[in-house]
Amino acid sequence: MKIVLAGGGSGGHFYPLIAITQSIRDIVKEKNLLQVKIYYLAPAPYNAGVLFDNEIEFRKIHVGKIRRYFSIRNVFDIIISIYGFIEAFFKVFSIYPDVVVSKGGFMSLPVVFAAHILRIPIVIHENDSVPGRANKLASKYATKIALSYAEAGEYFDPKKIAWTGNPLRKEILTPIHEGVFEYMKLEPGIPVITVMGGSLGAKTINETLLNALPELVTKYQIIHQTGKLNFKEVSSTAQVVLEKSIAKERYHPFDYLNELSLRMVAGISDIIITRGGSTIFEIAAWGTPSIIIPITDSNGDHQRKNSYNYARSGGAIVIDENNLTSEILVTEIKDILENPERMKKMKEGALSFAKTDASYKIAQAVMDIGMEHEK
Repeated sequence: MKIVLAGGGSGGHFYPLIAITQSIRDIVKEKNLLQVKIYYLAPAPYNAGVLFDNEIEFRKIHVGKIRRYFSIRNVFDIIISIYGFIEAFFKVFSIYPDVVVSKGGFMSLPVVFAAHILRIPIVIHENDSVPGRANKLASKYATKIALSYAEAGEYFDPKKIAWTGNPLRKEILTPIHEGVFEYMKLEPGIPVITVMGGSLGAKTINETLLNALPELVTKYQIIHQTGKLNFKEVSSTAQVVLEKSIAKERYHPFDYLNELSLRMVAGISDIIITRGGSTIFEIAAWGTPSIIIPITDSNGDHQRKNSYNYARSGGAIVIDENNLTSEILVTEIKDILENPERMKKMKEGALSFAKTDASYKIAQAVMDIGMEHEK
């Protein structure tokens, strides 16, 4: 059997595909099936090491960028996109997979359209409460549609959908508890706040946290993922802000938290502050109370809707970015961390939302559809 993976160039698209791949490998092993050949078609490999580790073959396709504003570059990107659709058709034809799995994003559309023309079954996964334009288009040709949020079902054919949750890699589902305080140079017995604004960081969250630091470090220690582009500025500003604090060593900035660091964060964090993207599902699986600060101008306002849909589980509270101040942030943190009963209920709410078998369910559907196509 051959499977093609397609998805936009972000971790939110890429890593769920890896999680599905891991579950496909598990199913093949459990049921003694013939080995599956898996390909990833995209403009760039995103993480070549992860593709190699999971035995996924990368095939490059060219895709132009779609901008919502006027730019002369749009003309060139239209030409690139036309070429990309033709290129994708011939590459999908040369592989001729039994099923295509798409995570959405404009980069996935050439592969999806090629599969439709070639009558290859398509499985798509939507990880937001409001689907992006690519998945809305792809859904017309999809055999099955897996959803992270049940609320997204209103946008798709009800006969095709299944609420599976968001696929998570095995590694992320296994927090590390032992030796973390020593490794990350933290103080045992002091509550840990982790702040993550995504791999690029979040300027509003960074600025708000910096204003709150002098008060926060008196009671808590902070792990702060600043984003690679913001690290120097945030770190230097924090040094100034905390210059007179006797607890300044409790602030720990990182430009990026890799997989190992994330597993450590999962094992020791008492509360996590983050955006309203796919990180929500990791936090839910860890059972960690959280404060979600969604981006205000996300496509279809999906981050805000994601956040409130998750908050209904009881696992998180939401602070709208327009209302965010250091005073409000500190108050909400204290209200959670200094209330053991509330902490317990938030952990229970988070775990009730988590669907840790999502990747397996999607992988099983992919395998069933692929084997049917093979006949």
